Amino acid sequence: MVDTGIPYPMLSDSGGRIGRAYGVYEEAAGVDIRGRFIIDPNGIIRAMEVLTPEVGRNVSELIRQIKAFQHVEKTGEVTPSGWEPGRPTLKPGFNLAGEVWKEWKPEMAFD
Repeated sequence: MVDTGIPYPMLSDSGGRIGRAYGVYEEAAGVDIRGRFIIDPNGIIRAMEVLTPEVGRNVSELIRQIKAFQHVEKTGEVTPSGWEPGRPTLKPGFNLAGEVWKEWKPEMAFD
């Protein structure tokens, strides 16, 4: 692995082994298509996104999701759509099913 100065590992999948394992290898072209996976410390895939090459990924959304997963792991709370650190969260439970709209208003994400 080459030191890129990036604070996380970067790797190449020239043989397509990793891409095949995650279902993002395009056999006909011999390349991986754009796939992004958030894998927790226990090796569980918590989120994934697959895009065709002509559309780029949103790094800000990736970082937001990582922060949300870290918050959930630390607190046991759940984060609604568009949640950012410091914004309201929800307490999980059966009584929340179908009632999120009463607790979380989309405008709360942008106050």
